[in-house]
Amino acid sequence: MKGTDRVTASLSGLRYLTNEPLSHYTFTKTGGPADLLVFPASVEQVRQALAYATAQQLPVTVIGNASNLIVRDGGIAGLVMILTDMTTITSTANTVTAAAGARLIDTTEAAYQAGLSGLEFAAGIPGSVGGGVFMNAGAYGGEVKDVLQSATVMTPAGEVLTYSAQDLAFSYRHSLVQDTGDVILAATFALTPGDKPAIRAEMDHLNALRAAKQPLEYPSCGSVFKRPKGYFVGPLIQQAGLQGKQIGGAQISEKHAGFIVNRGGATATDYLAVIHLVQTTVFAKFGVHLEPEVRIIGHSHAADK
Repeated sequence: MKGTDRVTASLSGLRYLTNEPLSHYTFTKTGGPADLLVFPASVEQVRQALAYATAQQLPVTVIGNASNLIVRDGGIAGLVMILTDMTTITSTANTVTAAAGARLIDTTEAAYQAGLSGLEFAAGIPGSVGGGVFMNAGAYGGEVKDVLQSATVMTPAGEVLTYSAQDLAFSYRHSLVQDTGDVILAATFALTPGDKPAIRAEMDHLNALRAAKQPLEYPSCGSVFKRPKGYFVGPLIQQAGLQGKQIGGAQISEKHAGFIVNRGGATATDYLAVIHLVQTTVFAKFGVHLEPEVRIIGHSHAADK
């Protein structure tokens, strides 16, 4: 990273690293380096980082909790932001508000502690609140759009705005924020007072299902493909004869074919090769195009940055 003294002065008080391997943060344990990786701990520090990026004409990438994400092996140019130092969660009689870096798991637990129902579906989703809003995360019949009341964002120019759920134009694994370049700062969920033992029972039930069906014992990026209309991803991959196939260290999970796991030493290139194998084979056999649900970002080679 050039101009280290300038970086130090401009980002005074803000925790940052240069040329930092993103494999240290991604759930797949793969991914090349970020030129500049910053960890804002407040709204003002988000503004500080964005102002620096604008002044230096750096692209900005926000990677949330890096759970449903593949970073290519060449890494990410410019400024990369992780908001996991912003984790405050508060509740009222019928809402829970969480900072963008708070884990969805912890936000669901806070809702339970407040006796509020509606977030149980997210009890085992490993992503952050910001990433959950960004991707309209969902599981077991629930989605963020079903319970989101509003989200606070910062524009690239440093302006703070509040969007309603309608403003965010949610669709399957998509929100408006994917198109605007805004940084999600916090989200408020509209929930319903409920019976605490019943809420806990549902959370425990869904987590048990997750543990039984998903390969949680290996690093992975979660569910890799969006569900195509009229099909289920796992059975399609099984019927294509691909379950257990491995390229490098990346393997189509023997436990759940909709997951690709790191069996040791995998690279992002291995992951992408397995994704391509699945897509081409399933299309050739069934005429179904599997679209990635996982977010794939970064450069294939360091020289491309």
